[in-house]
Amino acid sequence: MRKRTVARELALQALYRWDITKESCQGILNDILSSHHDPEIREFASQLVEGTIKNIEKIDNLIQKYALNWELHRMAYIDRNILRFATYELLHLPDVPPKVSINEAIELAKKFGDQESGKFVNGILDKIARNECPQKVTLLDEP
Repeated sequence: MRKRTVARELALQALYRWDITKESCQGILNDILSSHHDPEIREFASQLVEGTIKNIEKIDNLIQKYALNWELHRMAYIDRNILRFATYELLHLPDVPPKVSINEAIELAKKFGDQESGKFVNGILDKIARNECPQKVTLLDEP
């Protein structure tokens, strides 16, 4: 598995736990990352978790805006937290192409969510990418 894919899985674990327990972000990261010694994995997972939590209000508002007929608190924990860190990636990590962020999120949703999670995550993230970061989408779609 690629390093960033591993880091995204770890970020999902951390955000899932944070969402349920509201424990300290740093404590959760220390616990989850304790068995991973690769600095690239640790750094990217930490960046995703810390950045997502730091920007949680804006991120949650965007997800709510594009999740038609869904209340954020009624979404499955897995889906909600995949959407959160993928939205953070789309908005704050210019080196990650939108298609990569979205595809990685879809794969995690398929792996850890229910049968409809992949489609659900794809639909919302596609809307966020096209409406909130059109410059990234335009650059990506050019031949």
